[in-house]
Amino acid sequence: MENKRVLVITQEMTPYLNGTEMSEVANELPQYFQSQGDELRVLMPRYGTINERRHRLHEVVRLSGMNIIIDNDDYPLIIKVASLPGSRLQVYFLDNDDLFKRKFIFHDENEQFFEDNAERMVFFCKAVLETVKKFQWAPDIIHCHGWMTSLIPLYLKTAYKNEPVFDNAKVVFSMYHNAIDEKLANTFMEKAPITDSISAKDLEAFKGLDIPSMNKGGASFADAIVMGSKELDKNLIKFAKGLKKPVLEYIGKDEGYQDKYAEFYNSL
Repeated sequence: MENKRVLVITQEMTPYLNGTEMSEVANELPQYFQSQGDELRVLMPRYGTINERRHRLHEVVRLSGMNIIIDNDDYPLIIKVASLPGSRLQVYFLDNDDLFKRKFIFHDENEQFFEDNAERMVFFCKAVLETVKKFQWAPDIIHCHGWMTSLIPLYLKTAYKNEPVFDNAKVVFSMYHNAIDEKLANTFMEKAPITDSISAKDLEAFKGLDIPSMNKGGASFADAIVMGSKELDKNLIKFAKGLKKPVLEYIGKDEGYQDKYAEFYNSL
């Protein structure tokens, strides 16, 4: 089999965020594919909870300095990088002081859902694609993990569809069970259309503004879908299968589960 370029975009990853199936899979799969000779790039948000000194993050000056424009607001993008402990894998962290420099992930100290989580999501998804453009590194597979990455399939099929660096990429979206019950602010529907090429119809699946709706939106524009959790909502599973796209059913963390992901990639 030919070696591939695999871009992994995840909202969390062990050891930077621990304790979920998503964070473990996002840690193990890239290392597996790298061991098979594939080229990997991993991008995730730089939450304020990530200890830069402990994890040895440092700024990538040649990549930083871009401004990400969202609904006429400019957000400076800071890009940092670290080597995943015990591996040769580099992880890129996308940061902005206004959106991510806080000591919590999605809720404040009073367990209130951040009002700007919509802006944070749009910033991250757009920043990922602008960063990959700056890499000038054309991926074969773009694998998005989690609801916070769900705008990326949409953007790739609309705002970025004519970008040469993404021409040959197949987009895989992994849906996971998530305990967040809150909805994103209504501003999501205003902020998400980063160009005029994105219509209200394109955002139809997202309009519920809750996490299942984000997953539906990501699945709607992906080329293939992965059931990342055993306990996914039944309506979400039904929706995803109704799209008539390639689906990888849930795979437990049994020995060799990475091989099944490799087979799925190769089938696309």
